[in-house]
Amino acid sequence: MFDHAEGTVQRARDLRRKMSLPEALLWRLLKPKPMGLKFRNQHPLEDFVVDFYCHAAKTIFEIDGIVHEMGDQAKFDAERDQKLSALGFHVIRIPASDVLRDPETVADSMVRHCLSISTPSGATH
Repeated sequence: MFDHAEGTVQRARDLRRKMSLPEALLWRLLKPKPMGLKFRNQHPLEDFVVDFYCHAAKTIFEIDGIVHEMGDQAKFDAERDQKLSALGFHVIRIPASDVLRDPETVADSMVRHCLSISTPSGATH
């Protein structure tokens, strides 16, 4: 398990209470452990809080709204993804507009991706 930086757990709790609409729509579909996979939302990892995390597949899913296209955010996201990848995580970015258009299809693709790379013993973590 990874340690959390001071304040990261509280930040994760705060973010869970303030989920965006795309995040809430996905969480409604992922919370029941589809195909036996456990997803965590607004999960603390190191210094970061990630939108969705599947431990069995060591995969992080980030839901990107329009703010991710503004200013230096794309550079910040790329650096963050690189740090998380260096820790052994797969990072996948999903446009919020895709989730709003069809949350069921996005959730299904997340599950299929995780099933394709998860370890058999990790499916229920």
